[in-house]
Amino acid sequence: MKILIANKFFFRNGGSEVVMFQERDYLLASGHQVVDFSMRDERNLPSDYADQFIERQDYRGGGKWSKLKSAASMIHSPEAVRRISALIQATRPDLVHCHNIYHQLTPSIIGAAKKLGIPVVLTLHDYKPVCPVYNRLSQGKPCSACIDGDFTQVMKRRCADGSLGKSALLYAEAAVQRMLGNYEQVDAFIAPSRFMQESISHRIPVEKVRLLYNGMDTEGVHGTGADDGYALYLGRLSAEKGVDTLLQAHASSLNGWKLVVAGTGPLEAELRLTYKHASFIGHVTGDRLREVIDRASVVVVPSEWYENCPMSVLEAMAYGKPVVGSRMGGIPELVLDGETGFLFEAGSVDGLRACLDQLMQDGNLRRRLGANARQRVQADFSIDGHNTGLMDIYESILKAG
Repeated sequence: MKILIANKFFFRNGGSEVVMFQERDYLLASGHQVVDFSMRDERNLPSDYADQFIERQDYRGGGKWSKLKSAASMIHSPEAVRRISALIQATRPDLVHCHNIYHQLTPSIIGAAKKLGIPVVLTLHDYKPVCPVYNRLSQGKPCSACIDGDFTQVMKRRCADGSLGKSALLYAEAAVQRMLGNYEQVDAFIAPSRFMQESISHRIPVEKVRLLYNGMDTEGVHGTGADDGYALYLGRLSAEKGVDTLLQAHASSLNGWKLVVAGTGPLEAELRLTYKHASFIGHVTGDRLREVIDRASVVVVPSEWYENCPMSVLEAMAYGKPVVGSRMGGIPELVLDGETGFLFEAGSVDGLRACLDQLMQDGNLRRRLGANARQRVQADFSIDGHNTGLMDIYESILKAG
């Protein structure tokens, strides 16, 4: 089988790119052929197809004419259409698998592939087909205003940073893509959570939206069983991640447990100044990241937006750590309340504090829930299970064609 994989970047920067590279590595190891399509970037990994990547797109700065051109190419990219069409004709893949293609590659490449008779699969890393700003947030709060197709709401609510201009551009993008019917031409969408599947099914027939959870390579994770007595937050320091709620819960607890905050983001300076008793360790990667997770008592995912299938939860479970997560998006599909961790109502300082106070005072409870979490990720979210499901989707699409 020959698969063309399209993604706006071709380097490992965490997040959704983890899933894309996991799948690419599996396909290559299994003897399949992979054709890469992306945007040029000095951080990209080597690829035999790099000469067909599109020029780097930068939507910041420039004069008025430059900004207009950038806005137009964000909606529809003639260069991406031309280059992927040439690449398809040269390599004749069996299938095109799109990941994060918005703004740089644009959904125009879907229509280009279909014109050449190539089926298309798209993994839903975010809510872009039903939310012009992709994250279902408006003024920092969860939002469903556009989910049934009224994309004018993005302008009325100025969802893009409060800017009418930016919001109008995203409305235009959504309206043009609906007019062109690019999403409607996708043969199968891969939804990494049931919540995502249900969200996208407001626009796309549910039978075309296949549930396939992200996978975790548990064989590659060997926790030591250490427990250094701290709760760990790992992620971006931004409002929608709920880190301020966590820091309030920590500051108001009378039980004296420690909190380690790993990550950077727009709120970092303010949070460091406000919450002196938490330990901020910045962005960590590689061995240091693995050590920080391995030695934690519990991992906290206090998100206040509709998370999809966060790899941070699966990684914590693989290390045998209980997870305390908010009841938002796909998190409750991963964390079983009272069995592999605890769930609390998003934004509730009292609810989060109660969960952490209980866990941080009871080492036996932590060990039991952590062991359950490890067993669950092995049974239900293994990388082997994900890869099997991926091939089932590919084969069903090719048979249908």
